[in-house]
Amino acid sequence: MSDQPNGPDRFTADDFAQRLRRAAGAAGNAGLDGILVTPGPDLLYLTGYAPVAITERITLLVVPADGEPALLVPKLERPDAEAAPGTSKLRIADWTDGSDPYQEAAALLGGAGRYAISDSAWAMHLLGLQDHLPGSSYVSMTTALPMLRAIKDADEVERLTAAGAAADMAYEEIVTLTFAGRSENDVGAELARLLRRFGHSQVDFTVVGSGPNGANPHHEIGPRIIEEGDMVVLDFGGLKDGYGSDTTRTVHVGEPTAKEQEVHDVVRRAQQAAFEAVRPGVECQEIDRVARAVITEAGYGQYFIHRVGHGIGLTTHEPPYMVKGETQILEPGMCFSIEPGIYLPGQFGVRIEDIVTVIPDGGRRLNQTSREMRIVH
Repeated sequence: MSDQPNGPDRFTADDFAQRLRRAAGAAGNAGLDGILVTPGPDLLYLTGYAPVAITERITLLVVPADGEPALLVPKLERPDAEAAPGTSKLRIADWTDGSDPYQEAAALLGGAGRYAISDSAWAMHLLGLQDHLPGSSYVSMTTALPMLRAIKDADEVERLTAAGAAADMAYEEIVTLTFAGRSENDVGAELARLLRRFGHSQVDFTVVGSGPNGANPHHEIGPRIIEEGDMVVLDFGGLKDGYGSDTTRTVHVGEPTAKEQEVHDVVRRAQQAAFEAVRPGVECQEIDRVARAVITEAGYGQYFIHRVGHGIGLTTHEPPYMVKGETQILEPGMCFSIEPGIYLPGQFGVRIEDIVTVIPDGGRRLNQTSREMRIVH
C-alpha cells in the first residue's frame, strides 16, 4: 500500500499530438524522412501506448517529417492500441497473422528514405523493412535525435520531482533502521519495500555496497553481512507515475576513520561544484569536468571511474549524458543525475547522487536529503 495520494492527471490526446508534431519537426531538421518507433519508451512518450515489447509481431509508429503519423499494430492488439490516450488522433492500420506485416509497414512509409528507428527495434523487423524498401537507410534514434525526450515539460518535471521526493522519504526512513548485523540483501529488500510504500509502482535497482563491495559502482546487493565500521553505498530508484527516481547517499556504520571522512568530503565537494556549474548554455561535458577536477586535485582522480551523470525520464538512463566529449548544450527542462564517486579497491567506495533539472538561471535539485555523511548503527 502506498502512503501517497492519487497521482497526477494523465497526459491528454493533445499532449501526445504536440509531441508528435515536435518529433516530426526534429526529424525534418535532422535531414530525415521520418522516424520509426517500436515498443519501448519512445512509443510510450509519443502515444501513451505500451504494448508487449518482447514479441515477434511488429508494432510500428511511423512519424514522417512531412505528413500524418500512423500506427501499425497486430490486429489482435488493435483494441488496446485504440484505448491508449495518444492514439485517438492517429491513423491506425493493422495486419493479421499469415500476412506480410513488412509490406504493410512499407506502404505506411510511402517509399524509400532515411529514417531514425528506435534503439530497441528488433533486428528481424529492421531487416524485414530493408527487404521491402532496399533503397532506405536507417540510423538509431539516439544517434539521430538524442534530444527527442530530453527536454521535459512542466508536467514531466512535476512527476520527476515527486519521484525524487518519494526516494528521499525512503532514504530518511532506511537510515533510522539497524544496519550492523544485517545482510545487504536484507537492507536492499527494505529499500524496495519503502520505495513502494512511498508511491513507486516499480523498483528498478537497490545498490547496497558495504565495505569493500562499495568499491564496485554496480555491486547492487549480496549476502555480505554489514559490519560496524563499514562504509555503505545506497543507490536506489524506480518509477513513480511513469517517471524515474535515482539517488545515492553513502552512510557509515559507526564513526568513520579520518580517511573515510576525507574521501566522503571530496565527493561531496565535487558534487556541489558540478551542481553549481549547471546553467543553460553550458556543455554537458563541463559538468563532468568540474566534478572530476575536484576529485583529481584531491589525489583520487584514478578512482573516479565513470561519467558524472545521465539523463532520466521514462527510463533511468537516457540522454543527455554528462561525460567528456558530449558537447550538447544544457537547456531548461533537461533532467539528469550528478553522481561523482571515489572507489578504492578492497577498501570502500563513496558516491553522492542527485537528480537535477535545468532552470533559466541555473539548476534545481530534485533530491533534498542531506549530502553530509550519515552515521547509522
